[in-house]
Parts: sequence; C-alpha cells; structure tokens
Amino acid sequence: MLHCPRSLVSKFVICTGLTMVESPSLSAEARSLPSAGLEVRHPAANPPGTSWCRADHVFFDCLQEIISSGDDNKDDGLNFNEFSKYLMDHEKKLLLTFKSLDKNNDGQIDYMEIKQSLADLGMNISEEDANKILQSIDVNGTMTVDWNEFRQHFLFNPATSLQEIIRYWKHSTVLDIGDSLTIPDEFTEEEKTTGLWWRQLAAGGMAGAVSRTGTAPLDRMKVFMQVHSSKSNKISLVGGFKQMLKEGGVTSLWRGNGVNVLKIAPETAIKFMAYEQYKKLLSSEPGKIQTHERFMAGSLAGATAQTAIYPMEVMKTRLTLRKTGQYSGMFDCAKKILKREGVKAFYKGYVPNILGIIPYAGIDLAVYESLKNFWLSKYAKDTANPGVLVLLGCGTISSTCGQLASYPLALIRTRMQAQASLEGSEQQPMGRMVKNVLEKEGFFGLYRGILPNFMKVIPAVSISYVVYEYTRSALGIQK
Repeated sequence: MLHCPRSLVSKFVICTGLTMVESPSLSAEARSLPSAGLEVRHPAANPPGTSWCRADHVFFDCLQEIISSGDDNKDDGLNFNEFSKYLMDHEKKLLLTFKSLDKNNDGQIDYMEIKQSLADLGMNISEEDANKILQSIDVNGTMTVDWNEFRQHFLFNPATSLQEIIRYWKHSTVLDIGDSLTIPDEFTEEEKTTGLWWRQLAAGGMAGAVSRTGTAPLDRMKVFMQVHSSKSNKISLVGGFKQMLKEGGVTSLWRGNGVNVLKIAPETAIKFMAYEQYKKLLSSEPGKIQTHERFMAGSLAGATAQTAIYPMEVMKTRLTLRKTGQYSGMFDCAKKILKREGVKAFYKGYVPNILGIIPYAGIDLAVYESLKNFWLSKYAKDTANPGVLVLLGCGTISSTCGQLASYPLALIRTRMQAQASLEGSEQQPMGRMVKNVLEKEGFFGLYRGILPNFMKVIPAVSISYVVYEYTRSALGIQK
C-alpha cells in the first residue's frame, strides 16, 4: 500500500510555497487524527492577510494543475484526503510509466531505453539529448535511473493521461465491426506533431475496408432481414442466403460493399477534424477533457460526419437491396434516386440515425472505459499494455453493447431508407413506423437481423486487428 505521511506533505509545501491551514469545519476529535484537518492551498486562494512562503514563479502553473487534478469538491484547495488520493493515483501511473520505459526489466532506465521509448511515441531524438534527459533525473550520477529517482523527480508533476495508456488502449481506430458511431480515439501531442495520427487513421481505414469486405455477405443478410423479414414472412439465415444466391449468384452477396468501403475515408477524416474542434469548444480546461466532455464532443463529431456522408448511407442500403439489373453502379443509383424522388430521398432515415449515435457512442464509451479502468486497477502491475486478447475483448464487448442499445433505431433507419424502392410500400414517418412494428411484430420485431449482425462481430474484429497491425508495420509505425 502507498502511504502519504505528513512529512511528505510538509516537504512538498516547503518546496513549492503552498500553505498548510487547519480546516475549520473539523471537530476536535477529527483534528486529533494524524492525517486530519490538513488542507493544501495555492497562495492566490488564501484569505487576505494570510502569510505564505513565496516560491519560484515557475511552480505556479504546476501547482494549479495539481490542485485542479485532486480537488474533488472544487473549493480551490486540497484537504489531506484529496492530496493523499492524488499522490497514490499519480504514483501508480508513474510506476506503469517506469515499467514501460524499462525495456529489459532490470529495474534501471538508461539513455538508450529513453531514446527507444520516445521513438515508439513518434519522437526521434539524438543520443546526446537522451543523455541530457537522463542527467536531469539521475541523482547519484550513475547514468541510470532507478524507481526511487524516477518517482522523486516526477511525483509532483501532474499528468492526466499518460502516453502509453493512450497508445495501448486505442480501440476505435483498431476495430471495425461495420458501424462508425464510436467516439474517436485520443492522439498524443507527439502523434499529432509527427504525423503518426494520419498513419494510424490510414491503417484503421485499411483495416475497416478489408474487414467490411470480408463480412459483407453477413452485412447484406442483416439488411435483407431488417427490411423483408416479418412475422408473416419469416426469413431464416440459410433461406435468406439461398434466395440471394438464386437471384444474383455468389457476387450478389457483396452488393453495396463498394460504397460501404468508400465512405470510410471521408467519414473518418470529417469525424477526426470535427472531434478536435468540439473538444476545444467543450473542454473546461485547455489540454484536459473529462469523460462526459469526450462523449459530447465525440457524439457531435459523429453527427457532423454522418450528416456529411449520409447520402452514401442511403445509397449503400439501396444498392444492398437491389435486384439484378436495377442499378448499374453507385452513380447510376444516385442519378435514379435524384430523378425519381428528389434530394430529400438522400436523407430518409436521418433522424433515427442521428438519435442512434447517443446510445451507441455513450454505452460503447462507458463500457470500454469501465473495462479499461477495471483492468488497469486490478491487473496492471508491470505494464499498461493489456495484450491483444484483453484489448480485443474489451473493444468487442463495448461495441456489441452499443449496438444492442441502438439497434432498434438502426432497423427503423434502414426501413425508411428502403421504403421507396419497395413496391407497394407506404411512406411512413419514424413514429408511425415504430408503432406499426410494435403492433404487428412485437418488441423483438425491432431486432430483426440481429443474428447475422452478431455473427459478423468476431470475424470483423479479428480481420480488422490483423490488417491494422500489418498496415501499421508497413507505414513504419513501431509498436
């Protein structure tokens, strides 16, 4: 267990110019406890007339970050419990960082390990610079840094998200299960400045293209069952594939896949750029983003991207459901829709699609963060790297939960997109369509096609991960 004795707090206060005051709200019994009543405040927050030891001004920004990081009750100060919690949480993160830097697990960090670790994050520095970094931490002049030296140097340096945790726990750029409603991943400042971010997005795009192509038959079956299956017209998995093969042959199983792959690039680019802008607008502190702010920024970015590429979503559904000879290709499909139904047809089903982002992205993010934090708190003893199986498992579970929550809206969206292409089909608004499905087919009618949707999850995740790793390697991204 990590302890935070008063001597350590006192040392910190003397070094940094903070003030120790007794909390007036504590009882006499509480004041008698060794760790009670102590508050740590920034000098600017002290009452008028209170004296304090002025430290060098370079500490002030650091102090403000420490106080804001640990100040749970937002009173511009840290009581002993808040300060202890900050130290314990931060020390655990530092230990993970030390372990990830110590490549050969000998308990010492040398300049080559610093150089290699920074190279892994996209920063290439010279041996001379690596030595300078090492010397700034090395207390005893051995040209190596052990855990105690590392801890002593960085303990009071606030960090909200350590780089290796961000890097290891990416999942939306790695996994593609056919839907693009997840919250975008965070990229470190090094990844942004060195251009690693676009290579990772490119690797993710390639992984998505191969994954969607590999699972396209199951995706087409899902859409086919969403639109045509009902209580009076039950379609089984085997029966549905037989109908498709009979009507259009083996190649018909990939109808709609072309536009489904083509929309990856514009959607990813728009979502990433929009997400960065929304983060700046919504974050309460520059450079820091809370989970709820990330959810809001990600949802708005997803809505922005979906609005821009939604006509391609409509065309994907129409091409997926088309009969042999109905359309010669994507452009012919767009031309015929525009001529017969007008511009509005390209946004049919838009409302349930946008509404579906909230449950999907929210539940996906909440489940993934919960699983990640559980693993880091229980099993991250030597490294923040969860390994392939844990990473894939967490991503698969969170995405599946998100799909389950948003699937009814996805079904309504698909039926609205397909309405005009079905002979004798009545054009219904969203509310009436939901009501009709519930009346005629019951609650589970909103989950038509869920079986092939779940069947494609594991192969989609497996394919996208393998392709992502190979593409990363080809693009020169080190693990």
